[in-house]
Amino acid sequence: MTTLPQRPHTALLVIDVQNGVVVPNSPNREKVIANIGSLIDRARAADVPVIWVQHQDEGLVPGTPAWEYVPELKRVDAEPLVAKSYPDSFEDTDLESVLAERSVGRLIVTGAQTDCCIRSTLHGALVRGYDATLVADAHTTEDLTEYGAPAPEQVIAHTNLYWSNQHAPGRQGGTVETAEVTF
Repeated sequence: MTTLPQRPHTALLVIDVQNGVVVPNSPNREKVIANIGSLIDRARAADVPVIWVQHQDEGLVPGTPAWEYVPELKRVDAEPLVAKSYPDSFEDTDLESVLAERSVGRLIVTGAQTDCCIRSTLHGALVRGYDATLVADAHTTEDLTEYGAPAPEQVIAHTNLYWSNQHAPGRQGGTVETAEVTF
């Protein structure tokens, strides 16, 4: 249903599941990482591209432990790694060309932070013509209540509700649980 008709394929996006992002007190951290790991295994088995996105800024300096992906998830050298410096994984990155090379028009989105990079990337995908499905139990965020944000569990639940009905002409959003993902 994508508006990118020459792109019939699907890719799994793994966004910012880094030590300095998915912190020990992130809601459902272990379950989220396990779900992402399961999706990575299923995508690889189905020969579906797994695209890794890795944020870098003054708090996530390349080469530091905080910048590294969590040890539970292992990237295969052949899988693309997209470096980003903005919340939207498309903004000022080579993600678009990585997806175009693989004829991808449908994205399955996982990772962190729900209320920043996940939401920004979902919107970035939809406005660029992609179908973008959020895996409801494969994303998380940190607790920002001290800054006036809702509790992280509420942020996750609201994002799942909000994205479940997203669509645009010729494009589809939506949410799905890990067990229901089809590649």
